[in-house]
Amino acid sequence: FYYGHHNDWRIPKFAALTGSVETVADDWCEEHAVPESICVECDPTLMLKGPDYGWCEVHGVHNCVLDHPDVAQIKETPSILPSDLERAARALAVAPRKENNSACKIYQTRIQFASIESVKQAGVDVELIERAPIVEAITGSGEIVYDPTKQASLASRVPGSVWLVTKGVGDLVTKGEVLAVVDAAQVGDLKTNLLRALAEENLQRQNVSRLNQARSAIAGSRILDAEAALSKAQADVLSSEQSLRNLGFPIDTESLRGLSERQVLDNLRLLGIPDEIRAQLNSKTITSNLIPIVSPIEGFVTQRHVAPGEVVDPTRILFEVANTSQMWLTLNVPLENMDQLAVGQPIRFQADGSRYEVEGKLNWISTAADSQTRMVQVRAILPNVEGKLRSETFGTGQIILREEPDAIVIPNGSSHWEGCCQIVFVRDKHYFDSPDSFKVFHVRSVRLGATNGKFTEVISGVLPGEVIAAAGSDVLRAQLLKNNLGAGCDCVAE
Repeated sequence: FYYGHHNDWRIPKFAALTGSVETVADDWCEEHAVPESICVECDPTLMLKGPDYGWCEVHGVHNCVLDHPDVAQIKETPSILPSDLERAARALAVAPRKENNSACKIYQTRIQFASIESVKQAGVDVELIERAPIVEAITGSGEIVYDPTKQASLASRVPGSVWLVTKGVGDLVTKGEVLAVVDAAQVGDLKTNLLRALAEENLQRQNVSRLNQARSAIAGSRILDAEAALSKAQADVLSSEQSLRNLGFPIDTESLRGLSERQVLDNLRLLGIPDEIRAQLNSKTITSNLIPIVSPIEGFVTQRHVAPGEVVDPTRILFEVANTSQMWLTLNVPLENMDQLAVGQPIRFQADGSRYEVEGKLNWISTAADSQTRMVQVRAILPNVEGKLRSETFGTGQIILREEPDAIVIPNGSSHWEGCCQIVFVRDKHYFDSPDSFKVFHVRSVRLGATNGKFTEVISGVLPGEVIAAAGSDVLRAQLLKNNLGAGCDCVAE
């Protein structure tokens, strides 16, 4: 406010911004804000420009340093590594990039300062272009849940009352281990039916055997009737056996044939009950109605909804068991990123508030987008050997598209979009040769890649060892716009 009031509200000249002392009028270039006697833009013979290789169709920049390393502002011409060409090819293939205008001529421009002091006073800081690891990924919010293929909900297969509960939440169970025992009258009836069927089968088998011995003295119809009765008795045994198998009992009727009714009853009474539970029972009062609730998988009991004495039926869930050795991660990804995804890509997930990062592989991409959010769900299987992952945990996941251990990077904010081209300002390699060296920055078109933290990857346009304007580069950009206003590059839009 003070400056405007005392200067008739006039915008300061570029020379004032850069700290340059105004020179006598006959030796001052108003357009480029340097003494006219040293203005390389007005008199290009003072500082000849290097070769102009024009547009690079492959990498989408002008004067491509990957194809023509002599363009680089490094005193010794650098060698281009095959890995840099391969990295650029990967970066251009994995995702669409902002494109430069091939007809733009702004890359031929140079920004000049009167002295090193004027650069400092303008607040222009420079950074050396270096290499750094970079990761390009698609980020999405996600949730960890139990793997449904390794989760079981347990209920009683028949109505009854809970007689015994052996496991609680957090207990580790093995496949086939008993979690509870239910007293169900239907179980006792089925065991009784099998006992009767076995007795009837034994009786009919003896009858057929006796008639066969007297075959010559009796009518054949009696033998046929006896054999039919035996077949019916055998069918009844099979039916009773299958009814018990349907409830999960490990029944083997072949081992019961030939036993007395008392022996068969003793075998059936505690069928399916493990020895450690049998040892707790009173043999004088034990019932034949017991059916065990067993786990079909190995895992942890995650929920228990039952207590001894409660009445249960097949519609009521008693236990939830989950194998936590692996979990499912579901991520929500923007629909526009679908072309970049493929099954098998690595995924990294970090739960909210956690420093622990887990890795997995993308194994499913939804075929539909959410009608409201326009997000698409993707899934990965996460190993959980150490048991650190928790179901229903929210966090942020990254689907890794590309990892580059030695990418060429520049500080964020050091590049600028000039209406049709992405540019940086590269310091001339002879900048410090002598006090009289021209203090010049070259405009260079670049193609940007991924951004990680404070750095942005440069796919093509600059090389390690070059120096660019970083903080304060807006001052150079302002002079560039001024130089190209009207008669300059007609693609510059501001």
